[in-house]
Amino acid sequence: MPFNKFPSVKVNTSGTCQVGWETIGAELAKAIKVKSAKRVVIECYQGVYVDDIKTWIAGEFSKAELIDASTVFKSEKEIRELTHPDVTDDRIFGVMTKRCLSDLIDAEKVLEIRSLISGNGHLTFVIGTGAALVVESPDLMVYADMARWEIQQRMRKNEITNIGLSNASDPLETQYKRGFFLDWRLCDNLKKKLMPKWDYVLDINDRSNPKMITGKMFHAGMKQTVSQPFSVVPFFDPGPWGGQWMKEKFDLDKEVSNFAWCFNCVPEENSLLLDFNGTTFETPSINLVFSQPKELLGEKVQERFGDEFPIRFDFLDTIDGGNLSLQVHPLPSYIKQEFGMSYTQDESYYLLEAAEDAYVYLGLKEGIDGNQMITDLTKAQSNGQQFDADKYAEKWPAKKHDHFLIPAGTVHCSATGCMVLEISATPYIFTFKLWDWGRLGLDGKPRPINIEHGKNVIQWDRQPEWTQKNLINNFETIAEETDWKEERTGLHELEFIETRRHWQSGKVTHHTGGGVNVLMVVEGEQAVVESPSNSFEPFVVNYAEAFIVPAHVETYTIRPFGLSEGKEIATIKAYVRSN
Repeated sequence: MPFNKFPSVKVNTSGTCQVGWETIGAELAKAIKVKSAKRVVIECYQGVYVDDIKTWIAGEFSKAELIDASTVFKSEKEIRELTHPDVTDDRIFGVMTKRCLSDLIDAEKVLEIRSLISGNGHLTFVIGTGAALVVESPDLMVYADMARWEIQQRMRKNEITNIGLSNASDPLETQYKRGFFLDWRLCDNLKKKLMPKWDYVLDINDRSNPKMITGKMFHAGMKQTVSQPFSVVPFFDPGPWGGQWMKEKFDLDKEVSNFAWCFNCVPEENSLLLDFNGTTFETPSINLVFSQPKELLGEKVQERFGDEFPIRFDFLDTIDGGNLSLQVHPLPSYIKQEFGMSYTQDESYYLLEAAEDAYVYLGLKEGIDGNQMITDLTKAQSNGQQFDADKYAEKWPAKKHDHFLIPAGTVHCSATGCMVLEISATPYIFTFKLWDWGRLGLDGKPRPINIEHGKNVIQWDRQPEWTQKNLINNFETIAEETDWKEERTGLHELEFIETRRHWQSGKVTHHTGGGVNVLMVVEGEQAVVESPSNSFEPFVVNYAEAFIVPAHVETYTIRPFGLSEGKEIATIKAYVRSN
């Protein structure tokens, strides 16, 4: 069966998804008339084409007054100075901001606009990021939302700016860093407060095909989603080391040179499609975490991680490609101290497929000189000489269904010939590249190397004996029946994620255990997820499709289906350990 690149959740609720500016305008005009609305707020996430909305409103409501919320921001100089401690001068890394969007706004300018609005008596639209902070108790609240994958595409094309700045010409990495550490945190904090107040929500990820639903429809969609298994929309992206396996297996664009990544369960990046009577509405999947955290994550997981989704599934394809960068992730204490994160990127490589001579770098060779390794890495970075990775990092043969565990502080790298399902904690931006094989990024520039950070977290005692014992194929049979076997495959005791693999030709019963489960079929063509109590419709998944089972589901079963019926399949499941 084909890989489903556009999974959706069918929402059982009344209401119509409005499509196109003309239809959306008619619906909005009706709501304004019913409410006798005078003050309408259209709050926008960073990256929205605000000018598109202003042009539409000016044409649809020609007698209304339009106010651009960007006029209330402090000067660009003030904003840069105010946010510099979070953004920093580092090329890649900043500090997770603790600021609010209101910190970037000039209070006197807000008072001036409020005075103007209260005195004119006309229909007035306040549009843009921060619009909800300008108008107190608006008569109508519309939220224009964006998925981060689309924001990044707009950054690459130099079409948008960061909040309060005129920096459309900045390179992607500069805009992305500011978005990750500042803008998206500011917008998300405001979004969470506004969600209960939304009258309408706009999906304008596709510039040519805007859509709108009511706030009630949105919340119905969120509640529907956490009552059943579901998948988010995978996002595929090329890279300097990307391979060809995904392109062929998933029928991707043949014109693209390679596909390196697939973010197929990263709610901060992915979208969720809600199906309203055959019309799909796209919303950032992180909205589900904000809207239904306890039902999705479970009470204990929510207490630990707040409104963040702690488990990530993504693909790394190096088959007929190149090596990933030699890298290391920060220790929990280091990431908290340096970047303000409460947990780190522990991870693992599960091999979906591997070439005959495939291998991974994992840990260090016996008895190496750590100081000399750092010296050689620094020389390679400064004068362009080659770094001999094989002198310092241990190589291990890799085959299909191997599972390599990578707790923070472990030097590692997937070499060419591997199709990796990366199962990890979510803060994926915190990768300290030590060596990138002397190549350039897709933008033609050297990729950022982080030896200074890396040398502070490398665990030098993770050498072959320790690595083999602790990190490679630590498979343990947990339970076994005639038609299924459950194995523990990881992760390491230093990591908070547990993984279980089931080999099965029959039905297996699973329990969420009060926490969210993330799964994938890693062998076989198809499986079906069912509710023993018929609380949700059967959910069919194909090979390599990641799916989420919310904590609220509690009990579910999985069995081979379709082309796999009567055959053996395998699934991998990840969840947060309870201890």
